[in-house]
Amino acid sequence: MRIGLFTDTYFPQVSGVATSIRTLKDELEKLGHDVYIFTTTDKNVDRYEDPTIVRLPSVPFFAFKERRFAYGGFSTALKLAKQYKLDMIHTQTEFSLGMLGINIARELKIPVIHTYHTQYEDYVHYIAKGRLITPGMVKYFVRGYLSEVDGVICPSRIVLNLLDTYKVKIPKRVIPTGIKLENYVRNDIDPQAVSALKERLGLKTGDTMLLSLSRVSYEKNIQAILQALPEIVAQNTHIKLVVVGDGPYLDDLKKLAKKLQVTDAVVFTGMVDHDQVALYYRACDFFISASTSETQGLTYTESLASGRPIIAQSNPYLADLISDRMFGTLYEEEKDIPQAVLEAVAQTPVMTEQALTQKRYEISATNFGQQVYQFYLDVSIGKTSKERQQKLSLTVESPSRLTTRRVTRGAIALPKTVAKGAAKTSTRAIKAPKQLVTRIRDYLMED
Repeated sequence: MRIGLFTDTYFPQVSGVATSIRTLKDELEKLGHDVYIFTTTDKNVDRYEDPTIVRLPSVPFFAFKERRFAYGGFSTALKLAKQYKLDMIHTQTEFSLGMLGINIARELKIPVIHTYHTQYEDYVHYIAKGRLITPGMVKYFVRGYLSEVDGVICPSRIVLNLLDTYKVKIPKRVIPTGIKLENYVRNDIDPQAVSALKERLGLKTGDTMLLSLSRVSYEKNIQAILQALPEIVAQNTHIKLVVVGDGPYLDDLKKLAKKLQVTDAVVFTGMVDHDQVALYYRACDFFISASTSETQGLTYTESLASGRPIIAQSNPYLADLISDRMFGTLYEEEKDIPQAVLEAVAQTPVMTEQALTQKRYEISATNFGQQVYQFYLDVSIGKTSKERQQKLSLTVESPSRLTTRRVTRGAIALPKTVAKGAAKTSTRAIKAPKQLVTRIRDYLMED
């Protein structure tokens, strides 16, 4: 199978979406498929570095400067998609490249599926401080976008439940993103390296290390863990929090630690090299997160692959992942964090080798790639069957009804001409979202 992955974000941009896409590409190629990524340009990478990665001219997205928005090269992308003879398009973001992927799929008459990665309700405050787009508007945009695809992958039950509330009617399947086990099952990391890291962090023998590893932003809710530290260390002075990562909220967290007088119990490392991440997992006793904005969270599975249990706020995804107390402790509300930490430190059983081996396969990239390919097959078969039924139904419809249906379809479909001609001027490239506005208006009238 020849597959096109369309995304507005990809390496060298650092994100869970980029990691998921690279993992999927690698695993599908291991299964013998040809995979091409259509994404945005980036000043830190040669546009023509990899022939399987098509980079379209782009500018920084106005609300998220670290993300990009394609404004041209769309006709070239269509020509390449035809040249590659794509059998399936898989969109990963809902903006410029996502809409382009839909249009190209319609032009080539091939299936298009989407992975819904992000709960945008948690991020609309970045756009004009929430005054331009409100959380309540998100579902109409998402529902309008997904009405144009043939199936959607939900990385967790959280996403599945969310899309159900949005009244998304297309086929949905829960497929968590897998991780490359070899990056975290690291027998080459010796105890001396772990001891040296703990010494650099200022940890002493007998200390319990809680690891927070993420982009340091407000929605990651690291502040909730800091606010719980005074109560935690009052009962166990050997518990230390190590915050790994950088981001816009780092200075605020440092100020909060001083205000709470817990600077002796917390270490801020800033950004660490990617090849050091596995060492931090191996050094910690627990991975901890208070984030409620994750649709899945690859750091959870990275921790389990490293053999380290989790402390986190319960949600449907984690309830599925933490199938035994040996894999972690979940709490219900922020006020429960201190008790959850203290109970986890005192009562978490040691992981058995058999249970850990099974869990590692469940969260593996290998399992992920196989499940996604199976969904491709199921969607392709379903689409072919649906098209045959539609052709049969058209042959028995009256001319007037047939005309009405064609006019209706033409009115609501994203025009194929966008994919062909949007690259001619940057102005035309910006017009694609207007079709989604029309669909959003229609859905508002439905409700």
